Amino acid sequence: MTHHENDPKYQGLNVSKGIERPPTINPYTQGKHKRKKYSVDEYVKEILAGNVTMLSQAVTLVESSRADHQALAQAIIEKCLPHAGSSIRVGITGVPGAGKSTSIDSFGVYLGKQGKKLAVLAIDPSSERTKGSILGDKTRMERLAVQDNAFIRPSPSAGSLGGVARKTRETIILCEAAGYDYIFVETVGVGQSETAVHSMVDFFLLIQLAGTGDELQGIKRGIMEMADGIVINKADGDNIGKANIAQNHFKNALHLFPLAESGWSPEVLTYSGYYDLRIAEIWEMVDRYIAFVKESGYFDVKRNKQSTYWMYETINERLRNDFYRNEKIEQLMPTLERQVLGSKKSSFIAASEAIDAYYGEL
Repeated sequence: MTHHENDPKYQGLNVSKGIERPPTINPYTQGKHKRKKYSVDEYVKEILAGNVTMLSQAVTLVESSRADHQALAQAIIEKCLPHAGSSIRVGITGVPGAGKSTSIDSFGVYLGKQGKKLAVLAIDPSSERTKGSILGDKTRMERLAVQDNAFIRPSPSAGSLGGVARKTRETIILCEAAGYDYIFVETVGVGQSETAVHSMVDFFLLIQLAGTGDELQGIKRGIMEMADGIVINKADGDNIGKANIAQNHFKNALHLFPLAESGWSPEVLTYSGYYDLRIAEIWEMVDRYIAFVKESGYFDVKRNKQSTYWMYETINERLRNDFYRNEKIEQLMPTLERQVLGSKKSSFIAASEAIDAYYGEL
């Protein structure tokens, strides 16, 4: 570069050429910190030994969309499966603001004092526009996040609730193989996720609030029918009276529902997650339920049904993915969509043509 400042008429003023801009990455460190690749047997060995780092890496493989990662993850799950199944799986749901994360923090601390290991799998809602998630559960579970006997893993829904639910189901197997006594699955609390979570847990806990003015109207009948226990949070201070009233309302409402397939009558309790009040009562209820369904044989029946359910769900997801990733379908769909939007074809005829084209490729 020519510097006009060095012209003779500018006596006494010199401008150096400067130096080249250094690279943003230290060249001496490049290639030295690549993550080591482990074999299936190495992953399984470390997971069974309770290695949290290797467990986290295995979960990352489960959540990855890469084909090689998925193949490795499935091989790990297959070998971990004989060591799984010994935990108590608890689904936790409730409207946003009900205090799910605060409650899980309290529940986890209580179980930790009983010498139990806890894994928390939280399904975080993703933005429909950016596909991003906050994944901030660890910040809302301050006490639990620093305990050695707890594993907290938030997963983004990324617009595909079925997909993340299936991956959560597989993560449960890995956590059980790692020796966790309780697996908590926290839902996003917005509707559809409850059905998916209910199909992978032993006990489904519904967290409610009192004094909001819509204790019963704000809850879908379907979610209440799925609940094995209803707990009313923030029953402390001036809110105790409202919580007791809400408790009676829910008890009366539950009498209108048919008895659950398990034969268990859901209980309604009050507690305070923030102040750790009456937490023990909740886990006594969970223990009563587990003992009840194990004695009746329903515990194993339900788990077998869940395994079959997820087999069919996986088949459905695989078929759907194969359909939309088919090269001919990718080319055909925009044309069919324009014809439907232009009222040249009905939605049903267009769908039939797409399916016929797909099967014609096979």
